[in-house]
Amino acid sequence: MKSLFFLLGCLQLLAAAGAVYKRWLPNTNFETASNWDEGRVPCAGDVIHFDRDKVVSVFVKSPHPVKDMYLPLNGEFILASGAGFAAFDGSWDPGCDSGSAARFGDAEGFAWFDPALWQTAASPGELQQGGRIFAVDEERVPCQYDDVILQPETSFRVNVDSSRGMIHLRSISLMGQTFSSTAALAEYLRGPSAPLQFHGNGTFQVSGTGCPDKSGCVCGNAQDGHRICAALLGAAGRPCPAPACRSPLRPLGHCCGVCGATVCLEFTPDFDLRKYRDRLVQAFLSLPKYAGVQMAISKVHKAQTFLGVALRSSAPVIQIVLIDDQTGSRTGTAAEQMAADIMSDIAQHGEALGISSGKMEVATGSIFSGQTGISTSRRILTGTVVGLLFGLLLLGGMLLLYRRGMLRLWAARLPRPWGRAQGLASPEPASSKGFDNPMFDMPMDTTEPPGAASGEDARQEMALKDNQIFYLNPLYDESEVDV
Repeated sequence: MKSLFFLLGCLQLLAAAGAVYKRWLPNTNFETASNWDEGRVPCAGDVIHFDRDKVVSVFVKSPHPVKDMYLPLNGEFILASGAGFAAFDGSWDPGCDSGSAARFGDAEGFAWFDPALWQTAASPGELQQGGRIFAVDEERVPCQYDDVILQPETSFRVNVDSSRGMIHLRSISLMGQTFSSTAALAEYLRGPSAPLQFHGNGTFQVSGTGCPDKSGCVCGNAQDGHRICAALLGAAGRPCPAPACRSPLRPLGHCCGVCGATVCLEFTPDFDLRKYRDRLVQAFLSLPKYAGVQMAISKVHKAQTFLGVALRSSAPVIQIVLIDDQTGSRTGTAAEQMAADIMSDIAQHGEALGISSGKMEVATGSIFSGQTGISTSRRILTGTVVGLLFGLLLLGGMLLLYRRGMLRLWAARLPRPWGRAQGLASPEPASSKGFDNPMFDMPMDTTEPPGAASGEDARQEMALKDNQIFYLNPLYDESEVDV
């Protein structure tokens, strides 16, 4: 029964995968105890302080008697029906014995790109609490096709500094109003409350449409990834928590290393991210043996490499991140087993699912933890194509060297056994003296005098004489011949 409820809950989240809701958690409400320095709402006998130089927007839900109150130079109080402030008449308040100063906290530190300040919702009225489906850090912040909710009857102040300058959303709800177009939102941002609620260099662009690609859409927060990690790790850049495995994995879009497994999928136009996510939940994540496994799956941009060198271009891939609740030497082992099952499923049904290849990486607490495994026959085809490409490049290089004469010069210096044999069988004349004696077939002198032609030239001269063989006659003296 528990497995059934888990499955239904995951499927409800997946059904809304095309329209994910991200809800902003902090507020600057007067009645929120954490907004005050003493961790409690001011009572009748307290003196209330708002820093004069701090910009605030404060929502007040109920009436409050105040003894004294110092207001900011730039701010607003949004009063609900029946709410307000009244002078303290000195009557006894059983919950207020201190009569101390109550100071409103600093709201400047709440940043849009802080993942800890957002919560994912399956629907506008229901939050996804502690589910088995999680998101990498960059996707915990609103993505370009998400719906953003800033709760009604709350006030807030958000730092929207962004490296992009433009924050893309599907829609945004502010003070009970939902804006699904940039023009309508721009009118609200020109109002008096918006400068008190948002500060920083960023602005919003609202499309009103969801992700148009059935294979999923990239979140779009990569350029602000450093802001996201700085918010999680602190401005001082404190180190990530020490993992329980020796070589932790670093999923794309995540700030710290994890123990477990990742599966990277290359896909075809037939791939459907939502259907495949359903398949993983039903076939694997809902099994009792994987009860402690959590999964994140999304489309990301992965830098392309060639011979281990990163290229400037990137390609979209589907990234699956699996972590588990195992400890010690068994850390990540359940995630590893589930990743192996996913790879086996891809080997059998990948083509029908629109998956062309898959690569698995593992990091567990075991000393025998492995790394990568690659599946699908298309990898072999890719290797063959790369091999042929290298062969063509090698032949092209040799042809270029040959045309420039460099290859001939190098080849001429190599020892050639047939050249030596020909040289021994065809000695050159020792001098210009002598005559041709067809009866004499033994060379008397094979020493080549200075200035004589090289062996190559001599062979060419012999070829010009109709391949006839000439020898020197030592008894012939040219000076005795009458001219």
